[in-house]
Amino acid sequence: MITRLRSLTPPWTSLVPVLAVVLLALTWGRALPGAMIALVILVLAGSVLAAVHHAEVVAHRVGEPFGSLVLAIAVTVIEVALIVTLMADGGAKSSTLARDTVFAAVMITCNGVVGLCLLVASLRHRIAVFNAEGTGAALATVATLATLSLVLPTFTTSKPGPEFSSLQLTFAALSSLILYGLFVATQTVRHRDYFLPITRQGEVITAEEHATPPSARTARISLGLLALALIGVVGLAKGVSPAIESGVAAAGLHQAVVGVIIALLVLLPETIAALRSARRDRVQTSLNLALGSAMASIGLTIPSVALASVWLSGPLVLGLSPTHMLLLALTVVVSSLTVVPGRATPLQGGVHLVVFAAYLELAINP
Repeated sequence: MITRLRSLTPPWTSLVPVLAVVLLALTWGRALPGAMIALVILVLAGSVLAAVHHAEVVAHRVGEPFGSLVLAIAVTVIEVALIVTLMADGGAKSSTLARDTVFAAVMITCNGVVGLCLLVASLRHRIAVFNAEGTGAALATVATLATLSLVLPTFTTSKPGPEFSSLQLTFAALSSLILYGLFVATQTVRHRDYFLPITRQGEVITAEEHATPPSARTARISLGLLALALIGVVGLAKGVSPAIESGVAAAGLHQAVVGVIIALLVLLPETIAALRSARRDRVQTSLNLALGSAMASIGLTIPSVALASVWLSGPLVLGLSPTHMLLLALTVVVSSLTVVPGRATPLQGGVHLVVFAAYLELAINP
């Protein structure tokens, strides 16, 4: 099935990323009428599907866990660029943008994506199986990064408010880079087998059965189209964000809902790719995508905004509110209990989804 998917690449998956970038160039910085917003949303949806397709081509060429790492880093790099751009345009009112975006990414990936994947895999295959050693290492890294970057600022006293001093921000940025670098080295070099899919008997799957990897040329083309598609997804999401903000305000919802919606749009490629892996009983690949995205979001965003804060005006608020710290703590505890057995039933998936629903409900009605 995978071989046929690679050999019968639909032409639209090559055309839509190019169309998305062209449309982005034509609409960037302009107020969009209703018809244009509808077109942007349509192309945005097509770009998401195209990004998933090309990410799977690249992943099949390089194998796991490199494949999931490619998509996680690609999405996060462009997401970081979007955050810094919005912070530069927004001034003081964007002081919490980095915090809200990173926390939204953590909750979406660690609860929404993980919950959906565990639920889909366990319903389809009775029990979802994965490597507890690799998943546990990823979870520990995510928990440490989130605590150092998003919780500690609430309790420091060097500056008023939930902010880091310059020295503290530098430490948080360097720590994020070091931890993320160590994890990538562990995932791809020293303990690569911890992050490969496993069978129900616990044997590592080193290659997809009956699947011929695409050629190097095909993989390079897909990598380029993946980059174009992701640029289109993030850029077009930014373009429709004023319309989203107006709709949220008209509905009387809290402003934080805007950040959640944008984060959901940006993370759609990874979500769809993770769900497809879960349906094929490759739950470890799904968890690599989810936890790797959360880790990359923190590990790359915090150093980037720390560097950008040198020339950006206004405060940089990173500390979470007590409500969000409680949700983060609950996420870490629930995730730990899910990881320890190395297998999950629909119950574990449902628990994660309920925590995610609580986050969404509190974003709408804080």
